[in-house]
Amino acid sequence: MPTKHIRADRALIGVGGELLGLLSEPMTVSRLWDALRHRRSSTSATAPVEYTWFILALDFLFMVGAIEARQGVIVRTAP
Repeated sequence: MPTKHIRADRALIGVGGELLGLLSEPMTVSRLWDALRHRRSSTSATAPVEYTWFILALDFLFMVGAIEARQGVIVRTAP
């Protein structure tokens, strides 16, 4: 969760929300990682995300039921 020491764009819930925004179609983990890095590099207001933090955000989204893995791709679940 964001705190006074962790900005929203660095918190798992913020990174997870960003990943959900990128998942307009099913993607492989590699493609989603590339999309996040490209989005972060094109926006000067957000800091880069480490791969481990990206994986933790995916784990978080999976645990809350927002995404699932189907045949090697990540998909959003129905709300």
